[in-house]
Amino acid sequence: MKRIVLFVALLVTTFSCIQQESDSAVLNRLQLIEDKMAIKEVVDVFSNLADTKEIDKQVLLFTEDGVVQSYNNGTLSSDLKGRKQLFDAFSGFLSNFKTVYHQNGQQTIDELTANTAKATSYCRVILVGDQNGKPVKVTLYTIYKDEFVKQDGKWLIKKRTSNFVHSETD
Repeated sequence: MKRIVLFVALLVTTFSCIQQESDSAVLNRLQLIEDKMAIKEVVDVFSNLADTKEIDKQVLLFTEDGVVQSYNNGTLSSDLKGRKQLFDAFSGFLSNFKTVYHQNGQQTIDELTANTAKATSYCRVILVGDQNGKPVKVTLYTIYKDEFVKQDGKWLIKKRTSNFVHSETD
């Protein structure tokens, strides 16, 4: 009888440990999925706010000391640091266009920890403005390399490297 009780106790303990490990694994996977979705959301909201020219909200997606480095065909064209510089540069640039339209494509999370991440995102940016009284459409093909940090439970862009790899003007 003691052996049966001991055997049942061992089985209950074993299944309890397996269930706890299983619950932990599920929670870890759930957190991973939530973090990946939140990071994608930051990139998409950044684009939406650029399209509506809500730069004051857009810069809040960056850390206070956030950095944006932009490259055109491999050459550094701007190096901005801090929300004030980002606001001034984004506002000045977008004021040149009547219509701004971002089309975000694929995104890969290259590294992910509990509080940091690195991602690569592809985007086509369409800008419509006037040049000499005629409408002009500029299409930029962009690859973003982003570094994120999680602050107070919220993912923010710490550093964005914008690679404008090709442009077309119509």
